[in-house]
Amino acid sequence: MNRLSTAWGDVALARYPEDPRETLRAWDAADEYLLRRLAEDDMRASLPSPPAAPTGSLVVLGDRWGALTVSLAAYGPVQITDSFLGQSATRAALARNGVEETAVRMLSARDTPPARIDVLLVRVPKSLALLEDQLHRLAPAVHADTVIIGTGMVTEIHTSTLKLFERIIGPTRTSLAVRKARLIFCTPDTSIPRTAGPWPLRYALPDDAGTPGGRPGVIVNHAGIFCADRLDIGTRFFLKNLPARHDAERVVDLGCGNGVIGTAVALANPRAEVTFVDESFSAVASAEATYRENVDSDAPAAFLIADGVSGIADGSVDLVLNNPPFHSHRATTDTTARRMFEGARRVLRPGGELWVVGNRHLGYHVRLRRLFGNCEVMASDPKFVVLRAVRS
Repeated sequence: MNRLSTAWGDVALARYPEDPRETLRAWDAADEYLLRRLAEDDMRASLPSPPAAPTGSLVVLGDRWGALTVSLAAYGPVQITDSFLGQSATRAALARNGVEETAVRMLSARDTPPARIDVLLVRVPKSLALLEDQLHRLAPAVHADTVIIGTGMVTEIHTSTLKLFERIIGPTRTSLAVRKARLIFCTPDTSIPRTAGPWPLRYALPDDAGTPGGRPGVIVNHAGIFCADRLDIGTRFFLKNLPARHDAERVVDLGCGNGVIGTAVALANPRAEVTFVDESFSAVASAEATYRENVDSDAPAAFLIADGVSGIADGSVDLVLNNPPFHSHRATTDTTARRMFEGARRVLRPGGELWVVGNRHLGYHVRLRRLFGNCEVMASDPKFVVLRAVRS
């Protein structure tokens, strides 16, 4: 845990879940730059008077670990995020800093946004599609006097980012870079038509993807989901090498994304009960939509927005399927994969199996062998490997 110094006092922050081995901070130079700008006299005047409860007039979009929301808690902000872990980090930070959770209103990226926004702060996400979707959703609440400031590292703010702000909200400019971070200033143009965004997208799965009995026909993707308009090559490889199972069993699609893997399992084995789990609200919404498009509505399935398998009972699962991410925003890290593997081992029954697909160079076999005591290569090509570990 570290302390972020702001004009409103020091704030104790940590990523979620808090891990003493974690070396990454819960904020970066982009968060600091925005908070410093808000503390300047001309900007302080634009902030709402500290309310007794959130009003919706100050909206923080895409706050990663709660640094912006908690620092500005006195102004009753509404936090909008697609991340369950981001929400959880914010709740933990509020408690850690002695702030009542009711001081902040938390919404997911799928929730209805506030009807009026006077100040909009945007932490630019990695996904341009997610930014597009959220700007479309928030634009009707913006008025001519709304103050809009975005922030991000210079590697995150591109010409396409600025064009999105300009096309959906209004004229946009950027600040000078400070410590490799920039601010975005956008002036609302209420003459721009407020149209709905293009999301979710639907596309047909290629004929050569997956086995005939387990090939979903249509994939549904809300904004922000990895490879939203096509099947990524890692998932394609996994689909071709999924275990052939026919017994009644409980299967978890861990880090489900758009749900194509779990849906393929449900189609290939109608006796399976599949649970789709992801920390992204949009991912779980995509997975449920994909499942409903392809599987009989009476087939048993569950959809969980959670920190890994935290909502699943120990020793209750027969099979876990996992394509773990190896990035946390801009940072490359195996922390998420490690926690997914540990959680999978906990929920698997004795004899239960974890199947993992990953890039060969990530070396997941070493960690799996250390954790499970075994690891077998089930399939490989020059780029990817499918591994199986069995809980003894």
